[in-house]
Amino acid sequence: MEISGLVSAVVIGLVIGVLGRLVVPGRQHIGILWTIVVGIAAALIGSAIAAGLGVADTEGPDWIEWLVQIALAAVGISALDRAVSRR
Repeated sequence: MEISGLVSAVVIGLVIGVLGRLVVPGRQHIGILWTIVVGIAAALIGSAIAAGLGVADTEGPDWIEWLVQIALAAVGISALDRAVSRR
């Protein structure tokens, strides 16, 4: 993987993580680094799910893929927040 691919993954992970964090109500007790990690994971898993459903490559913006990724990020952030707050 090249440097540009890593930078793209971080930027997309940040955007997906922040959008997922906005969907989850209340205050989250995790940092921005964990938000990026969850966002990157959600982006990768969401892309795989969208490809499996056959909606990954459409004309124009891939709204369904974005919605799947944001939903996965919201679930991941919520789960991580619960795990952190139990300590």
